[in-house]
Amino acid sequence: MPDDASQLSQSDRPTLPQSQSPSASLSPEIAALIAEVAAGTTSVAEAISALQIANIGSTENVRIGSEAEKMAVIDGATVDLGRQRRCGFGEVIYGEGKDFELIARIIDSQIADAQTSLVTRVHPEAAEKLKSRFPHSHHDAIGRTFRTHLASEAPCPAPIDPEDRPFHVAVITAGSTDAAVAAEAIETLTWMGVAVSVFTDIGVAGPQRLIHALPKLRKASAAVVIAGMEGALPPVVAGHLSIPIFAVPTSVGYGATLGGLTPLLGMLSSCAANVAVVNIDAGFKGGYLAGTIIRQLEKASIHSTHRSPNSSTN
Repeated sequence: MPDDASQLSQSDRPTLPQSQSPSASLSPEIAALIAEVAAGTTSVAEAISALQIANIGSTENVRIGSEAEKMAVIDGATVDLGRQRRCGFGEVIYGEGKDFELIARIIDSQIADAQTSLVTRVHPEAAEKLKSRFPHSHHDAIGRTFRTHLASEAPCPAPIDPEDRPFHVAVITAGSTDAAVAAEAIETLTWMGVAVSVFTDIGVAGPQRLIHALPKLRKASAAVVIAGMEGALPPVVAGHLSIPIFAVPTSVGYGATLGGLTPLLGMLSSCAANVAVVNIDAGFKGGYLAGTIIRQLEKASIHSTHRSPNSSTN
């Protein structure tokens, strides 16, 4: 047993509710945690914290695992609270098909763990209820997103000005009908704390528009390029910039665009080496990938700034 087990008095030890006997069935997660304590790989104190003793025997808000593996078992979902530690950002909630109550319970579990929330493809009616439930929040009706902020850090942040950060993402649309996908990307980047510049309606049908935007585009460290129809814009942009381009095909266009399949195949067939393609209408995925690039650049910059000027390598 862990050394700290002997430091707990009998009154400090966790007890089962009177309605439960020791032989009552346990969830696999709780049983595994008990086994870890018995093996000495998890301390009693960690087990008490993970199980949240007041909720033993309930499926509501039971937390298990280490910080990197932590989960919240709630009614209708198992929330991956450890994802922020492992991956840098918390679990994103896909709102389509989920009712208000389930989304709210997931957000509650994230807020209880001091995490902000991002919901994509949220239904307008659910978003209105969420706004009332979580006042420190922002709903983007065009992008169908909902994001929260911690109550102590109100109000919910607006998109970050690229002039305020050393690195930022450019979000570029071929046409104004791509606005919903772009809004999802912008809201994702804002939730990630990444600065963004926006360039709207600069598709290849009017090539002078892209040429005019190039001086500003060259200041970006990554770009999300969103296009429907034939999907020609991403490789054209890539041919002018020395940064990663995340191409997002959209379902905008007449019948031969096949709901976005035509631009998807065109982007996948691009000969531009710095273009990577995500799913149709996946503004979230394009924004998230670009955001991770910026975060890595920021970390590298901080590390370089704090290195000793006298350090050397062999």
